Amino acid sequence: MTTGVDTIRIDGEEIPFKPGQTIMDAALAAGIYIPHLCHYPGLPPSGNCRLCIVETGNRSVAACTTPAAAGQQIISDTPELNATRKAITQMLFVEGNHICPSCEKTGNCKLQAMAYHLGMLDDHFPQFYQRREIDASHPEILLDRSRCILCDLCVRASRDVDKKNVFAIAGRGTDAHLIVNAPSGKLADTPMAVTDLAARICPVGAILIKEKGYEVPIGERIYDRQTICETGLQEYTDKPIIKKYQSK
Repeated sequence: MTTGVDTIRIDGEEIPFKPGQTIMDAALAAGIYIPHLCHYPGLPPSGNCRLCIVETGNRSVAACTTPAAAGQQIISDTPELNATRKAITQMLFVEGNHICPSCEKTGNCKLQAMAYHLGMLDDHFPQFYQRREIDASHPEILLDRSRCILCDLCVRASRDVDKKNVFAIAGRGTDAHLIVNAPSGKLADTPMAVTDLAARICPVGAILIKEKGYEVPIGERIYDRQTICETGLQEYTDKPIIKKYQSK
């Protein structure tokens, strides 16, 4: 057991944290998985997906944006919180075109893996997503906005790592949508490249590398081999993408 003032307790387990770490950072560093879709180590947190909601001090907070503080008592893995997470995941499915068998990202999709992790067996809610523009203008990258879950990972990756500021989120509420920061609004008119972090960080099938669909056979895809818990913890310890695609 870890002792000292710089510790928090998650679901009864005492773990250390470093100054500046969030609850999410401390949990992942200690090997404790808190469900998330919009968080990635090395990128500033946004709290968009709300899957990482936890309870501390008689209130609900997003683990990815809430600083860890000495003595915090945090509750994360409960039937009630996981039911809320499943409902959020179900809403994400019906708000976009997430028909897994026909999607090139199937087996490599974090949203799909999250649904399995939370025991989601159906969409529960009626489909109501709006048809959104597909941008195939770029010679190497496809943008399918109908699959976007507004996690803004590509926004943060392009701005903070690639230093190109290709994407942004426009509108509010049900009108929120991903836009391309070019006068034409087309991906072809940006400096985005397949080697950019923004081109490869999308957790769903909204941003795809052309001519790579269904490249990995069934049984060898990411979530055929590992659960989203395992990959989420591995991302934190290895941080492979940030290192590989950091702009010079």
